[in-house]
Amino acid sequence: MTRLSVEMLAADTADPITSAGHAQLGIAVLAGIAVIVLLITKFKLHAFLSLTIGSLALGAVAAAPLDKTIASFTAGLGSTVAGVGVLIALGAILGKLLADSGGADQIVDTILAKASDRTMPWAMALIAGIIGLPLFFEVGMVLLIPVVLLVAKRGNYSLMRIGIPALAGLSVMHGLVPPHPGPLAAIDAVKANLGVTLALGVLVALPTVVIAGPLFSRVASRWVDVTPPDRLIPARPSEELERRPGFGVTVATVLLPVVLMLGKALVDIVVDDPANGVQRVADVVGSPLIALLAAVIVGMFTLGRAAGFAKERLSSTVETSLAPIAGILLIVGAGGGFKQTLIDIGVGQMIMDFSKDWNVSALLLAWLIAVGIRLATGSATVATISAAGLMAPLAADMSTTHTALLVLAIGAGSLFFSHVNDAGFWLVKEYFGMSVGQTVRTWSVMETIISVVSIGFVLLLSLVI
Repeated sequence: MTRLSVEMLAADTADPITSAGHAQLGIAVLAGIAVIVLLITKFKLHAFLSLTIGSLALGAVAAAPLDKTIASFTAGLGSTVAGVGVLIALGAILGKLLADSGGADQIVDTILAKASDRTMPWAMALIAGIIGLPLFFEVGMVLLIPVVLLVAKRGNYSLMRIGIPALAGLSVMHGLVPPHPGPLAAIDAVKANLGVTLALGVLVALPTVVIAGPLFSRVASRWVDVTPPDRLIPARPSEELERRPGFGVTVATVLLPVVLMLGKALVDIVVDDPANGVQRVADVVGSPLIALLAAVIVGMFTLGRAAGFAKERLSSTVETSLAPIAGILLIVGAGGGFKQTLIDIGVGQMIMDFSKDWNVSALLLAWLIAVGIRLATGSATVATISAAGLMAPLAADMSTTHTALLVLAIGAGSLFFSHVNDAGFWLVKEYFGMSVGQTVRTWSVMETIISVVSIGFVLLLSLVI
């Protein structure tokens, strides 16, 4: 963490807007989170409104002046959207280009053509991992599920043997690897280095996908054996295109921002001289904004033009990609407002005071907090943002690598045991034609395996680096 980040964090926590004691602050935190959980689960209120009302309740119970609570919330919302909003938008554009141009289908078809019966589950995990990098989870699922159903039906495979690896690849990328909204928001909250977090996230993601995907699918296919009805196998959008981009250029476009950001992290480690020309260039080219912007611009040619899109079609693709992320941006922003309210009422100092005598690892604590919020709200993004806000003060004294591991620990906790309050649970249930019990035994267990295995690897890495 840079000195500037530490000074900013110190400024955030040095002048709380209330003089409430630790007991009252603790009650205020529980009340704020309880209000958010109750509004989301019981009253089905949108997460943006729930987080907004929960932030006001937090300030009220902590006896903070209402005007200062509102100021904290709006400042946190603004800074969070400023930090991650453009990145989420660019990621959405790249994902839409990938889907509409047929690039995603090209990746799928190429890998499946080369996969044998034995390697098919591994191929599905690989496809989901590659496609899951720029795509939001729900978009990736809608894109991949028809492919999963087609492969299972035509190849006479067990649906779980094919589907679980694909779901695991998408879910792991969603929870652990930027530029997905949750990891980006956590990186912004704890002031982590994005390049280092991305590198460590990929390192943790690979073995996690293997264990929760192809390996667990063997067990899941014995537990649940379902055949999806034909009506759930829709036509693929790219079938209407006369041509689509090649496999190599599509993969290169998807991986371009990852390579640029990882390159920056590598140069920072090797050169470690801010005045060095190479590092200054790498810092600009590898910044998340430039890396994703470059991928979007390149994608307009390598994906859009390769599919025969005219200027009007490209413009339409960009426009339609932005509308669905409005809700995500508002939720992430409101989560940032909730985080800033937590910090400004003095919760950060309270956690620092208490944690001095704890024997629990900060990484494990972050995971447990995220697990609790995930189980209560059903939202991985809300769990990530809330847990990151609570853990932000503890990150001030951490090294760059441990701050990155803190983000991954939070992301791991946010994936724990998806159940009936999670929209993803119902999406999987309906697409795969399963009962609630069957969905719990497959999807919910898979999510729990991802969470537990990934925190295990995070804790192992903390001992090594």
